[in-house]
Amino acid sequence: MTRIVCLANSWKHKERCIAGIDLATGRWVRPVTDLEDGRVPRQVRLIGGREPALLDILDIPLAATGPHADFERENRLILRDAWRCLGRAAVADVLRYCDPSARILHNTLDFVTVPLLKSLPADRRRTLQLIRTDSFAVQIKGRREWGGNAWEGVLGTPHGGRLRAAITDPVFVTRLEMGYRPGPDCLVTVSVGMPYPPGGDRCWKLIAGVIDLANERVTAGTPLGDELEEIPF
Repeated sequence: MTRIVCLANSWKHKERCIAGIDLATGRWVRPVTDLEDGRVPRQVRLIGGREPALLDILDIPLAATGPHADFERENRLILRDAWRCLGRAAVADVLRYCDPSARILHNTLDFVTVPLLKSLPADRRRTLQLIRTDSFAVQIKGRREWGGNAWEGVLGTPHGGRLRAAITDPVFVTRLEMGYRPGPDCLVTVSVGMPYPPGGDRCWKLIAGVIDLANERVTAGTPLGDELEEIPF
């Protein structure tokens, strides 16, 4: 079992992409299946019938590596066993994982390329990053093919980082649809998707998880049960 604090549960081809920090190593982990794009189906990820939420502390059975690890080094193949939720982390415990770099995932663009990722030493190759924002605006970009609005975020960091990217956090999008708007001070997980269009080499950056620090218990998602406690690392 690998124990992570969940920092992303994001849409991926009508299923989900889960990611978080391995509490034993402090490194990012992206649990993936052996499906072509690694998406995680409901029957794999649900715990007691509910979605993993941001800040949940999860035990997940994982292999040492996974598909596409040559450019998404965080990928770990999900093994056959039940997932468990042990409790929830406090925001104060995850602030240490924020990256202050002015460049969000290697450059100032809204995508990175597969050749760039493969060219980097493994210890510098990242496709997940937690950042703290000092500005965050949202807007409707269009309609999703399966219904509902497609939302886009434009964010900035105190260190000069800037990003415009699609928002793929379902809980956050649900709140946006209800009229909620985030404050400027948020924790945002930025991830990159698989190359799009398929066969190309551009991996687009995505806003995969959002915790509004003014209201984190709401925007972090739905707890997996009232009995779960907030536990320190």
